[in-house]
Amino acid sequence: MENNLMQGNIVKTLLVFTIPLILSGMLQQIFNWVDAFIVGNIEGELALAGIGATTAIYNLFVTVIVGFTAGVSVLAAQLFGRGEKEKLSDILSVFTILLGSIFCIIAVLGILFAKGILEALDTPTDIFNMAREYMQLLLVGIPFLVIYNTYSAVLRGLGDSRAPFLSVLVCSFVNVFLDIFLVVVFRFGTAGAAAATAVSQAAMAIFIVIYTAKKYPALRFRAERKLFDKALIMQGLKFSLPPSLQAGMTSVGNVVLQRFMNGFGEQTVAAITTSYRVDSVIILPIVNFGSGIATIVAQNIGAGNRARAQKVLKIGSIMIALISLGLTAFVLLAGESLIEMFGLSQESVKIGKAFFYAIASCYVVYGLAMAVRGYLEGLGDMLFSGIAGIAALVVRIILSYALAARFGNMVIAYAEMMSWIVLLLLYFVRFLVKRKGRG
Repeated sequence: MENNLMQGNIVKTLLVFTIPLILSGMLQQIFNWVDAFIVGNIEGELALAGIGATTAIYNLFVTVIVGFTAGVSVLAAQLFGRGEKEKLSDILSVFTILLGSIFCIIAVLGILFAKGILEALDTPTDIFNMAREYMQLLLVGIPFLVIYNTYSAVLRGLGDSRAPFLSVLVCSFVNVFLDIFLVVVFRFGTAGAAAATAVSQAAMAIFIVIYTAKKYPALRFRAERKLFDKALIMQGLKFSLPPSLQAGMTSVGNVVLQRFMNGFGEQTVAAITTSYRVDSVIILPIVNFGSGIATIVAQNIGAGNRARAQKVLKIGSIMIALISLGLTAFVLLAGESLIEMFGLSQESVKIGKAFFYAIASCYVVYGLAMAVRGYLEGLGDMLFSGIAGIAALVVRIILSYALAARFGNMVIAYAEMMSWIVLLLLYFVRFLVKRKGRG
């Protein structure tokens, strides 16, 4: 098993570990772009808005999975750092079965109650049917996302960030091919785009399982392993529940904000959901750099090397600030062109451009928040990280509703910018408290 995070030059270690994470994250988001790009240009703006109207509720499922497995990854990294490598296979088996079963049930319920969910979100009538069929087909891929993310989390914990990248690369090729085949050739519209995504997610899960079995024989699933280990589950929940609950609360908040945004009409829905889609790809280097800091810190804390963990935070913060400034400059130069490529009307492009330019001005704040958060999570301080995320969300929702009359649809951007500032302040105060406590 690999062990390349507790030694060597920190800058090189951060880059070598995080670049595959960034690339895999970008590919994952880009294949969502492909759905929007092809549907927007082939079927039109209403179909694009139909996809956008499902974003918040679908992300509720995805972010809970990602949040939970982020905790699994930190636990795996600490165990690996302590030399308890034999427990990694148990973590993989137990949480694949546990999460897979739970989200199979959730996916079925989501498919059955899709109509009621979209009605509760006040989805515009013109895009309702497209949104419903897109959401139902997309949920078919949720169990495969569970498998991929659980395997990816354990592999990241032992220092392998290449596997997630290769898995998503396979997924992206399958998704692009099927999007062209189902949407462009056969004109299945939003349903074709959703089916392409679900099938590509299955391909991603199958690839990472095969990769793991071949490269890490000790991690292979075996029937004789205990599938219910109470002590291991409790340990995993300690690390995984806080980020999972925070991710879930954030997504519930985004559902509330989706309903709030729907009230501004189809053009705003199409413009801002498209801008978020672009933004979600652009900020991935920030997000994944923060995750890289968390994993590297966790391995070093597990090995008892706290001094190196602190150096990772210092150097990582400088690197992430520079990356954030570069991304802000990129958005100012190319943001409008990126939005235009999705086939929106000029009025929608104008809305999206204003939103995009506003939010990009706070990328550095967000980047520093992710660096400190990564350090705290690497220490195992998952509970506070979750509480801080929920607090920032509450600020975002309150400001959205309180300032809507003054700023109109742009309040969505301004509220998020303020929530990032709150997030950074909370994480920094927590860092100071923990440092003082150690002193």
